Amino acid sequence: MTTDPLSVSVEPPRHGEALDKASLDQLFLSARTYPAWTDKPVEPALLERLYNILRWGPTSMNCCPARFIFVTTPEAKQRLRPSLMPGNVVKTLAAPVTVIVAHDKRFHDLFPKLWTASDPREKFESNAAFREATALKNGTLQGAYLILAARALGLDCGPMAGFDAAKVDAEFLAGTEWTANFLVNIGYGAEEGLHPRSPRLPFEDACLIV
Repeated sequence: MTTDPLSVSVEPPRHGEALDKASLDQLFLSARTYPAWTDKPVEPALLERLYNILRWGPTSMNCCPARFIFVTTPEAKQRLRPSLMPGNVVKTLAAPVTVIVAHDKRFHDLFPKLWTASDPREKFESNAAFREATALKNGTLQGAYLILAARALGLDCGPMAGFDAAKVDAEFLAGTEWTANFLVNIGYGAEEGLHPRSPRLPFEDACLIV
């Protein structure tokens, strides 16, 4: 695979310039969670580009605990199938790609590559609860970056929590320190599969300004 230019250099941020409405629509306002898919494929090079975008999202101490397993072939989908709740089987088998969003329980071993200000490995090694909370929190955050980066590239997403993580770990992650968090189907969504959009909480129900 070729290296995406975004993995080499990043343009300086353009502070104070808001995205236009079309961009906000694509990322948030009109974006939907898709349960059905067209047969348009997602090329491996696009998956590499997707990662090379999402990896720039911030994590605490640049810990980067998320790991992504792109399940793309019919054979791999059949390996995933036994872990899925019944309502998620059809949509997952039809999606061009299902991403297992996992996190590395030994993420702190890579701090020498990622955090040069100090060596925080002992802080995490000696406190399992802190280590596990950090991995889950930041790995989930990186999974959200995956969704937004995919939408930014013109892909649609269908994140899911309805699966047996232990089965996924046994089938795909055995022999590693990685553990599954949630799944995201990605591809090009079929409009006929959409239900009416559910409401969201208004500002006054969800926010405080203090």
